[in-house]
Amino acid sequence: MRFMVIVKATKDSEAGIMPGIELLTAMGAYNEELVKAGIMLAGDGLHPSSKGVRVQFNGDKRGVVDGPFAETKELISGFWIWQCKSMEEAVEWVKRCPNPMLGPSEIEIRQIFEPEDFGAEFTPELRAQEERVWAEAKKNAG
Repeated sequence: MRFMVIVKATKDSEAGIMPGIELLTAMGAYNEELVKAGIMLAGDGLHPSSKGVRVQFNGDKRGVVDGPFAETKELISGFWIWQCKSMEEAVEWVKRCPNPMLGPSEIEIRQIFEPEDFGAEFTPELRAQEERVWAEAKKNAG
């Protein structure tokens, strides 16, 4: 099972306050442990929402809204993609994480959909298309 592990934003992260050497060192060691255990597939921190935009959809219309966005508790400041045997295993790994913020913080864990989750609607043609797309994406990243 794959999981997206979401580090929620705080007022400090939205203000662009960068972590100090102690936190960077602790997170680096934690990420190294995740990689050695075969858990971590990807992960990065994100700039504050003041540097972001949202594209809003309404039928065939599109609108762009510049950040910052008001609800800090709904924003994310970073993420990992993990491969775990279960939600319980992902929770145990998150419990070992250094506090990613200077003060109180929160990490959310969400399971990523796999092709089999879509049932019969995910036809062999759609599966083949997805495989082609991901193969090309991996090539582009490589």
